[in-house]
Formats: sequence, structure tokens, C-alpha cells
Amino acid sequence: MAAAQTSSLCNPVKGQSCPADPAFGGTVTIDFTKGASEYFTLADGTTLNYDANLGAVFTIAAETNAPTITSTKYLFFGTVEAVIQTAPGIGIVTSFVLQSDDLDEVDWEWLGAEDYQVQTNYFSKGDTSTYNRGGTSGVNSPQGGFHTYTVDWSPEAIVWSIDGVVVRTLTAASANGGATFPQTPMQIKLGTWDAGGSKEPEGTAMWAGGRTSFGSGSGAPYTAYYKSITVTDRSNGVAGAVSYSYSDASGTYESIKVNTGNNADTKEAATTTTTSSSSSSTTSTSSTKTSTKTSTTSSSSTTLTTSTKVHKTTSSVAPSSSSASSTLASSTVSSTISSSAAASPTAGIAKVAVNGVAKVTFSGLGIASAVLAAFALL
Repeated sequence: MAAAQTSSLCNPVKGQSCPADPAFGGTVTIDFTKGASEYFTLADGTTLNYDANLGAVFTIAAETNAPTITSTKYLFFGTVEAVIQTAPGIGIVTSFVLQSDDLDEVDWEWLGAEDYQVQTNYFSKGDTSTYNRGGTSGVNSPQGGFHTYTVDWSPEAIVWSIDGVVVRTLTAASANGGATFPQTPMQIKLGTWDAGGSKEPEGTAMWAGGRTSFGSGSGAPYTAYYKSITVTDRSNGVAGAVSYSYSDASGTYESIKVNTGNNADTKEAATTTTTSSSSSSTTSTSSTKTSTKTSTTSSSSTTLTTSTKVHKTTSSVAPSSSSASSTLASSTVSSTISSSAAASPTAGIAKVAVNGVAKVTFSGLGIASAVLAAFALL
């Protein structure tokens, strides 16, 4: 079991000259029960409905469906809290992912075949050479009702929580002394896809519980609901962040410049809730043919200043949102961590794409823990 993105529109650590990433720069709450949000764009081929009680409706009615949305802004350390009811169905995957331009990543993934747990994972710089970073955590019927899933991300640790209870902690020190710890500005991706489709490799379908059925009596369409999401961008401790840029190709958080300035983006960060123009209690539909990554955030008349902050990495962390009794030591997590590298296949990698979502799997003999389900940057 694993999840990783495989490409980005511009990767700064590959020597490419990339535009600055626009910053959330504060706390934003997006209420999808009010409709579409300006903070997210739809992937190619994605059509969403918005329900006044349930929020954004991600529906898979055919194996070619893969509804996905991506945030237009980035956070540079902070907290992301999403209220989600996951999709049922063998082969169906519901995802909540943080991803950076240089392929750092933090994941939540739910399999429709498992209405009792969630998978967590992380990646650094797109490295998929090993498959022992994933974990599983129990959750009471994620398909039967809403739960709040939180990622708290700092230079010292990543903490995954469910309904306010810490289920996994990863310290930077435990990730090869910080070398493989996700640490560059990230976008948010929400999406659902069919890993059990007839054209998916056998290993992918095995990981997802089997082949997906459609048609009469199958249970289709399969639907996930994203009610709301709250983002707190700490901007590495710098106030007034407008955007983030890479000063070199090292991919370390110390190399990230926080650009500040008195412009519309800074004022936007103070917005706490987004709403739609519709006041109707019925669902509304929003779709787009293409999705475009926002690449600039300031006009030529804006004066930007840059700053960086350096933190010392520690071996353990006590999340401020949890009591001391729930704090986990650096080498311990309350989820089950898989150590499946030895069982991973050595065959080549096969890549397929459906509606703008790339999925990468091992095409040779393998087990569920060797499968990669990847969101490509839009």
C-alpha cells in the first residue's frame, strides 16, 4: 500500500526555473455545502455536485470517472482539517493528499472495500524506491458518516489525527534525520478514483480489494462527500506571506523563501469561510474542461520581501492540539506501519491515466503493499 505523485508541472529541484507558489498565508475555511470554492480548481473531466447538507459530491458512475480538485494556493507548514464521508465499493479509492512541486507528499487514503480503517503515507522528492512508509489506522465506518481528518505539519513532525485523536506521528528525525521528511510548500488535492477498473493492472485491483462492479445490483454509483476543509498556513513562522519560492535545488525547507507584501493575497488570507452565490437547498453542478495551476500572485506594482526561518529538528514532538497522554514517541505510531519492501515485486512500473489522474503500479507479480496510486499535478 502506497501513494505517490509521479510528476509536476515544474520541479525546482530538477533545475527548472519555476514561478513562485501562491500562499494561503493564514487560515481559510472552505464550506462545500455552500457550493464551489475559488480556492480549488477542477481536474480535466471532473464534474461535481454540491449538496446543501453533504458538501461536494464526488461520484464514480463508470470506471473512467476520477473526480479531482486541487487547491490554487499552497501552505508552508500548518494544519489541514477535512470533514469527509468516504466512498464505498470494492476497487474505489477516496483520497486527501498534500503535494509539493518537488514531489514531497503526505497522504490519507480510504479503500471502499474497507469500512473500518484508513491508510496514511508520506513521500519525499517522489522517491518510490521503498514501500515501508505506509500505515493503517482504525476508524469507525468512514463510509457511514463524516469524520474529521487532520494533518498537522511542522518542521519537526507530521501528525495525523482522526476526530481529534492522534493516530500516527512521524518525526523529521525518524525520516533519515530529516533528509526524507516532506518539507516544501504543498497544495491540497481531494479526489476519488476507480483502482479496480477493468484496465487497471492486477496488482492495483488487488490492493483496492478487487475489480469494481457497475450496473444493476452493483451498488454503483459510488460516492464520497467532502463537507468542508480548513487550512491554516503557518508560512514557516513568517507573517504576511504572499508566495513561496525555491532559492536553490536542495529541496530543503531552509531554502524556501517566504515572499511578503501588502497586496490582495495577504488580505485574502483573512477570509475564514468561502460561500457560493446560490442559496438554494438543492444541489448545484460545476464543471470545467481544463484546470490551470496558479503560478503568480503579485502584480508588478507590488513590492515583495523575502525571508527564511530555520528550525532545529528534534527527535520527538508533542502536538499542541493533543494531550500529553496521546503524544507518540518518535519511533512509535498508533497506526500499523507496513514493512513490505521485501515483498515488493521487482518488475517494471506501468503508468496509466484517467481524467487527469495518474496511477502508477507494479505490473509484475506483487501484493497490495507494492501498489502505487498517484495523483499527477494538474
